[in-house]
Amino acid sequence: MDMLLCGDVGYGKTEVAFRAIFKAIYSGKQVAYLCPTTILSNQQYNSAISRFRNFPVNIALLNRFTTKKEVMKILNDLKNNKIDLLIGTHRILSKDIEFKDLGLLVIDEEQRFGVNQKEQIKKYKANIDILTLSATPIPRTLQMSMVGIRDLALISTPPSNRYPIQTYVLEENNYVIKDAIYKELSRDGQVYILCNKINEFEDKINEIKKLIPNIKVGYAHGKMNKTEIEDIMDKFVNREFNVLLCTTIIETGIDIPNVNTLIIVDADKFGLSQLYQIRGRVGRTNRIAYAYLMYSKKKILSEIATKRLSSIKEFAQLGSGFSIAMRDLSIRGAGDILGQEQSGFIDSVGIELYTKMINEEVNRLKGIEIVEENDEEPNLLNVETHISDEYVKEDSLKIEIHKKINEIDSYEKLNKIKSEIEDRFGKVSENIIIYMHEELFENLKSKNGIEKVIQTDKSIEIVFNEKMTNELHADELFVKAYKICKDFKLSYSFKRLRITLNINNLEKHWIYYILDLIKVIWQGNNNLYNT
Repeated sequence: MDMLLCGDVGYGKTEVAFRAIFKAIYSGKQVAYLCPTTILSNQQYNSAISRFRNFPVNIALLNRFTTKKEVMKILNDLKNNKIDLLIGTHRILSKDIEFKDLGLLVIDEEQRFGVNQKEQIKKYKANIDILTLSATPIPRTLQMSMVGIRDLALISTPPSNRYPIQTYVLEENNYVIKDAIYKELSRDGQVYILCNKINEFEDKINEIKKLIPNIKVGYAHGKMNKTEIEDIMDKFVNREFNVLLCTTIIETGIDIPNVNTLIIVDADKFGLSQLYQIRGRVGRTNRIAYAYLMYSKKKILSEIATKRLSSIKEFAQLGSGFSIAMRDLSIRGAGDILGQEQSGFIDSVGIELYTKMINEEVNRLKGIEIVEENDEEPNLLNVETHISDEYVKEDSLKIEIHKKINEIDSYEKLNKIKSEIEDRFGKVSENIIIYMHEELFENLKSKNGIEKVIQTDKSIEIVFNEKMTNELHADELFVKAYKICKDFKLSYSFKRLRITLNINNLEKHWIYYILDLIKVIWQGNNNLYNT
């Protein structure tokens, strides 16, 4: 198994993982549970101890707070198969870690691991099962699942009594911060203020205390030791103070139901998936939660930062993690599946060809027959495929229109896509209509026995394959073609398996006649021609 399990924060990914772990252990295998942060590893260790308390499962924790003496004992017990489940940070990927019989590797919050860690993980992949958990997988991981290299499962049902998080994107504003804190305190709640610059913590605390006198503010960041972090979090949970100033240390593993307002400073500097994960720290109960994504005053945001912030605001509804990941894939690109790039476009071959090659190889490995396309001679007909700037200005929208037109494989789909495009962008030009019919022809020709089309300035030559012609009876085919050509006043010539049409006087409208020819010949209904 190499499974990506995608589900929002609090949707039950860990429960699925624990059931997989239980099955692996009772099949006589060892399990490694990989976490991106020390806090998350501690939380999952405590959850596992509680979850497996009634079963003979030996569980160990390995992270930066584990003492040397404890580490030595864990290493020895792993080799002797005395530990069933090892939970830890990337420390469990170290060379000195040796399992007696590892059967399952669970990777929690996969998007938090860098390339080096993933290269280390690869050494396990040859002979064990992998379960990857993520609310918002990175583009490369998602792309691998979409093309079938990895399996993909979605948890899309939200917990009961859960509300969408109200999200606001705005310039940094002290009045908004003051109002947001007051609103949360008025309902006896607590607030996260996320600032990723530790050297600015003191100034921020003084600023907050000026806005709201007598307020108690605590702070937490990754440079604090284990005891300090645990102490400050215990005090916050016990409501000894109302506001926690923190770094992204809260991104994973923090679950405090009473905190339902989040203020992020310099939100434009975070990635899309990271913003979604951080926002998931609030709104974990039946209370409505609020998230304020702020950027510096008078700062001109880059195009990508603007897209990220608008996306996080757009996807406020429950279960948006997968949609966020798909949007991230479209913004950043798919990355290199066979290389170390986790995002970015495959410029050397082009994304369409790259995806086609990957899909073909995956199908080949699955034993699905690959139909080779014969591209020795060009089949594309010479029609205008340009979409003018007057009709649509944005390149991304033009690409979207081209993709929709390329999917036309029936008259029903042609009419549906035409209506959809007109509804969004206005009436389509005659050139675009002809372009749509040309794509319909391209998608119909191989199904209807047309081997190739040869176009010159003066004529169109349609070449049929012999098998299809024999099935349809060549005489009958050419009798029908003769009637159409005569009625349309087309200049033509017939040879075995070929029809040549003179297009001198038809200009660009000849595509309609060609399609009518196909309709009459292969649908066997002469009335279609008359309509």
